[in-house]
Amino acid sequence: MFLTELVCGLCGETHAKSQLQTVCQSCGRPLLATYDLSSVSTALKKEQLATRGPSLWRYREILPLPLDAEPVTLSEGWTPLLPADRLAPNLRYVWIKDESRNPTATFKARGMSVAVSMTKQFGVKAVAVPSAGNAAGALAAYAARAGIEAHLFMPKDTPIANIVECSAMGARVTLVDGLITDCAREVARRTKTEGWFDLSTLKEPYRLEGKKTLGYELAEQLNWELPDVVLYPTGGGTGLIGMWKAFDEMEQMGWISSKRPRLVSVQAAGCCPIVTAFEKGLRFADEHLNASTKASGLRVPKAIGDFLILDAIRASRGIALSVSDEEMIEAAKEVGAAEGLFVAPEGAACCAALKRLSRSGWVKPDEKIVVFNTGAGLKYLECFAQIGQGTQADGSPD
Repeated sequence: MFLTELVCGLCGETHAKSQLQTVCQSCGRPLLATYDLSSVSTALKKEQLATRGPSLWRYREILPLPLDAEPVTLSEGWTPLLPADRLAPNLRYVWIKDESRNPTATFKARGMSVAVSMTKQFGVKAVAVPSAGNAAGALAAYAARAGIEAHLFMPKDTPIANIVECSAMGARVTLVDGLITDCAREVARRTKTEGWFDLSTLKEPYRLEGKKTLGYELAEQLNWELPDVVLYPTGGGTGLIGMWKAFDEMEQMGWISSKRPRLVSVQAAGCCPIVTAFEKGLRFADEHLNASTKASGLRVPKAIGDFLILDAIRASRGIALSVSDEEMIEAAKEVGAAEGLFVAPEGAACCAALKRLSRSGWVKPDEKIVVFNTGAGLKYLECFAQIGQGTQADGSPD
């Protein structure tokens, strides 16, 4: 295993890898896994990856699970990077990284595969998470796969697909009258009394390690040359933070150059704490009060990793912007008609943002652009119900 230690992303205090950690013991901020990258680059050459299986575990040496341990896996990762020639006709090079192809149909499978593998390795018997829906679905699946008890706390208005998904896989589901922040408070209270391990976003270090494989895949699929621009929907922000971490690791190993994409953090107009902090020049974001959006994955009023998100955006010379729910729904229709993909509202938000950035000239016609679709539209049928209104049966037989 090439994992060396866990380091606080804010104060830099180190924590031992030999025990299951939560957040920094000094400042309460997220811990980041660090590796002996010199040894990794000797043991693994990027050319070898082509001989490995199509899952995120192809990057095994840069993941925290010991090499002799069996991962908890459902073949997550290695999702397609699809050319999107008709999505923005005035732009020459646009791809959609389609995370809906993951088990449980969202990118959340990546983080949960690695995190549950680690909790199993440490002998954890029960885990809990607050979720807007998709993280709960992913945890239900991987906990079932691992034989670990899962306790899931979601807002009452979570999409029904997520609730059914979790219940079908044997998880204990609690619906909370409130937002994901209210669910998080309940999880924090119950973990103390019940002895569960809290797998909340960035309140343990290993979900991030699963998410960082997005960055490795992006580089490998583009022949080790990163794009000019990456658009990513941002709730808790682990995908964006993870990719930025992956880029740094790959450069240290000599796999890529120092070139970085400009990161575009996309949020919903009804819940945009990162956008507000970015525009005000702040490093930490205030909680977005009375958060409201149909994109449940973007309804995160306060992210514990806010400073890591904002640091990455600024270091990349990127931007943060918000789009309305109406723009998301319209963009989902446009992507479906142009590219044959039924994207989640979070992914649609990025497509709407791309249109705006193209019109403003912030992205140039010859730049290489990757848009992330983080989940399947089929998991949000209530959100997209208005699209189906007005359709008519043609009366013809099957």
